[in-house]
Formats: sequence, structure tokens, C-alpha cells
Amino acid sequence: MDEHTFQREADKALTALNNALIEAAEEHDLDCDFSAGALTISFDHPPARFVVSPNSPVRQIWVSANVKSYKFDWNDERQAFVLPATSQTLNELVAEAISTHLGEQVTL
Repeated sequence: MDEHTFQREADKALTALNNALIEAAEEHDLDCDFSAGALTISFDHPPARFVVSPNSPVRQIWVSANVKSYKFDWNDERQAFVLPATSQTLNELVAEAISTHLGEQVTL
């Protein structure tokens, strides 16, 4: 994947995730901020912060959540960023991490 394609797909993925988080914030105790190409998800109770950001040199999206780090690769077949170890998409893993943190089911 070239730099231009990665940037385009990463922007689409992060924008879609941000939109899903805005909807989820109406029902769950979380805030999201999408600026400078990175997405930050903040929680008041219990306090925490997750970060989702593109890493252009390696063509991955990195997620830091629940004291863990995840690295997503582009999957042509699924047309999504996928975690190789579990085959979860970016939205699936972030929803799971938020659900774990809040102790309630969150769907994105």
C-alpha cells in the first residue's frame, strides 16, 4: 500500500470510528476528540484515555487502550484495518475495549 492510499483509508477508518463514537457517547459515559489525525477517547468514570492514531511509516493504525497496544494492518479482502492476531476490525476491537473499560456492552 502506498502512502497516499494508506492516508486515504486511515482517514476514512478514523472518521467512521469517530462518527460511531459520537453516537455511542449519547448512551455511554465517554467523550471523543478527533484532531490532528488522531482520535482520543476519554472516560471520566473510571478515568482513562484511549488513543487511536495512524502510523504512516509502517502503514498501520495503532490503538492504545486498557494498558495494551494494538497494531492494525490493512486487509484488502475485508477493505478494513484488521488486527492480525484476532482478525478483529478496528471498530470491533475499540468497541470491545470500551465495553471492558465501562463494564457494559458498547456497539460501534
